[in-house]
Amino acid sequence: MFKKILIANRGEIACRVMRTARRMGIATVAVYSEADADALHVREADEAVMIGPAAATESYLRADRIVEACKATGAEAVHPGYGFLSERPQFATALAESGIVFIGPGPAAIAAMGDKIESKKLAHAAGVSTVPGHLGIIADADKARDIARLIGYPVMIKASAGGGGKGMRIAHDDAELRDGFRAAAGEAKSSFGDDRIFLEKYIERPRHIEIQVLGDTHGNIVHLGERECSIQRRHQKVIEEAPSPFLDEATRAAMGAEAVALAKAVDYCSAGTVEFIVDRNKNFYFLEMNTRLQVEHPVTEMVAGLDLVEWMIRIAAGEKLGFAQADIRRRGWAIEARVYAEDPERGFLPAVGRLVRYRPPAGDGVRVDSGVYEGAEITLYYDPMIAKLAVGGGDRGMAIDRLKDALDGFFVSGLRHNIAFLSAIAGSERFRAGDLSTDFIAEEFPGGFAPPASFTAADRILLIAAAIADAATGTGAADRVVLLDGAPHRVSWREGAYTIDDGGDAVCAASDWRPGQNLLRLRLDGRTATVQIEALPARTFRLAHGGVVRRAQVLSPRAAELLLAMPAKKPADTSRLVLSPMPGLLTSIIVGEGQEVKAGEPLAIVEAMKMENVLRAERDGRVAKLCAHNGDSLTVDQVILEFE
Repeated sequence: MFKKILIANRGEIACRVMRTARRMGIATVAVYSEADADALHVREADEAVMIGPAAATESYLRADRIVEACKATGAEAVHPGYGFLSERPQFATALAESGIVFIGPGPAAIAAMGDKIESKKLAHAAGVSTVPGHLGIIADADKARDIARLIGYPVMIKASAGGGGKGMRIAHDDAELRDGFRAAAGEAKSSFGDDRIFLEKYIERPRHIEIQVLGDTHGNIVHLGERECSIQRRHQKVIEEAPSPFLDEATRAAMGAEAVALAKAVDYCSAGTVEFIVDRNKNFYFLEMNTRLQVEHPVTEMVAGLDLVEWMIRIAAGEKLGFAQADIRRRGWAIEARVYAEDPERGFLPAVGRLVRYRPPAGDGVRVDSGVYEGAEITLYYDPMIAKLAVGGGDRGMAIDRLKDALDGFFVSGLRHNIAFLSAIAGSERFRAGDLSTDFIAEEFPGGFAPPASFTAADRILLIAAAIADAATGTGAADRVVLLDGAPHRVSWREGAYTIDDGGDAVCAASDWRPGQNLLRLRLDGRTATVQIEALPARTFRLAHGGVVRRAQVLSPRAAELLLAMPAKKPADTSRLVLSPMPGLLTSIIVGEGQEVKAGEPLAIVEAMKMENVLRAERDGRVAKLCAHNGDSLTVDQVILEFE
């Protein structure tokens, strides 16, 4: 067994690999960029080596510097995590040439599966079902249009070297195809250094289901069942679970058998994932094989009772699998939610800033994989993930309930995040029913995510929480008015119970909350509820529960009457301005001063987290002034251009 390994990654996956290595008695080496000098993975490693500037191309993607770090520290092997160099066959080869073990599959398997076009040809030859499409390289958008018309819309535009949702678009007509082809090629070039594009038929209302495989260097390959990853946004997974609520045992066995057949065809060793798209009739088609650990691997670990990182290390050290296919048993249910620094109410644009408060949940069946700490910075340079929250239970219902409770208790402040959005998904009737597809988010939140416009059951809990919090500060009274996002609600306290002016019954509620605490745990009517609470000036609180986030101000009835009688302030008029919706790089201004534009026409492109965001005109008009230039680093709401 290895005595020391280097983790060629950062963030939560680097910390996660270190936990297993530490348990196995293996020393660890971290690598870091200048931007990550204070990162958690650097703090948790036994040794750390700085490998370059903040940009990943000058640090985490520099194979030569990682090889140098191995030699300098005496690391015998490298775990690549996911992303960065994890699926670069040249990296595995460079390590081997330096006498360093790559904790992953061989270069030939990585190369075979890393090219999405060639992998589909290989899968077809191995008897694996594949999606209809055109697997040749497409030279330009005109050729793509001709092919798309032959395949039939809608089509999926995909980068041959793609992954993680980058370099991927759906097109329903020629116009969308032309825009999507250009954007996908640009993203692919930026993320992978390879702008080759291919097309395949888009399966409508599909489910994304993947099979985890594990193979050793002695020819033994097994699968560990499936994960359903259908809850996606922009082709990036948001919530995953194991097993799938959709598959029957026959389909599950057939998908597992095809995944193993493909792995055997490339002499696969280590952990890997074979991804399938599944239609409403349970027909399944091969998408791609990821020759690395997946972000969502915790749910498989929880139901299979195995540590995948440990087995990757053992396999790389030459050990045989300690079990056969017949030995693998599924235990209960597990669900993972990805907590991101992003703004769900502004189109999920990435957020940056300091984690002023970071308090992850804990408890039975709760696992949090994170690479941050309270006070850490989320920067523009890397993926904006804060943490992965995974929960397990005896069945799917129990796992969902634990997920909802854990999300209510996951407190983050200092920057925008998606916890309320995840809670809204977990609390939806459609999610509990298992009616999933990759269109779930678009269908459930067609206008984007926003607080509910109507009064909800969660709002009753928030009103009571606001009243209890106000009473705990010593300023409460028997009768009060709570302005919930500006809407008034009278809350009364009589004979040990709260009454809300919505016609509902009196509610007995209690809490031992004290000012300064971030979580207010309510005991009401024989059940408990957790409310996130942040005290603000003037008897005001920011409250969150069950996916509903409100601002609550507590007033006396007379003060509320006077406040509500005052005329509302008019918001500033920004209708003539085009503002940057996120911090990022202005890669292109498409229009010029004096130019006439029509609604829907592209105006500028802002890149953040290696994703292109095209800003389009919301109305017809003439450009009066350009306020920013190509190459500018933009802040949120910075003016890019102004219309007449």
